[in-house]
Amino acid sequence: MIFKICGLKNKESLLCCEENNADFFGMIFYEKSPRNITFNEANILISTSKNLRIRPVGVFVDHEINDLKKIISSLSLKHIQLHGSEDQLYIDEIKNQFDVKIIKKISINNREDLNINNKFKNIDYLLFDYKPDSDELPGGNAKSFDWNLLKDQKINIPWFISGGINETNVKNIQNLLNPNGIDLSSGVEVSKGIKSNSKINNLFKKFYDN
Repeated sequence: MIFKICGLKNKESLLCCEENNADFFGMIFYEKSPRNITFNEANILISTSKNLRIRPVGVFVDHEINDLKKIISSLSLKHIQLHGSEDQLYIDEIKNQFDVKIIKKISINNREDLNINNKFKNIDYLLFDYKPDSDELPGGNAKSFDWNLLKDQKINIPWFISGGINETNVKNIQNLLNPNGIDLSSGVEVSKGIKSNSKINNLFKKFYDN
């Protein structure tokens, strides 16, 4: 199972994720998010991760594309997550300029929403998440969609599941769906944007305990 812990902002959380063998850490470049990270904070985390196994992912929501290109280049990002309504032209422009792997979010509310997963080309992972209301953040709302919608779906590329995942239900996801990856943020926080090392430790313990 691939694990991505999103919304990290400090080295303590990063090292805790590394100790638990998480694969990716997400840095959110979205000013409206309580998990928004500055360029300098991101640079520190990436520099720290160079001596670790865990890999950085820049997370963007309908980011102005030229600014996104500057961030990718300046931070030498190899993985990015597009968590907004970015279209195929946006994706292709990034792929044509950078050797970067792209995670594309698909918001799910009903079975019809799954049809969009065949729409995108030139991406490396899909990420299925709860579809937020108009007054909610694009992610990190501690809410999940009906996971049964993904049962028996044929998905042609590796995919993550996200939304409302925590230590109480993380094992159920593997048993119900067995996705390629699990992405979480609020499920290991004490409050919005504040990660808890004990919650991170407990989640991985619950997942790997038989």
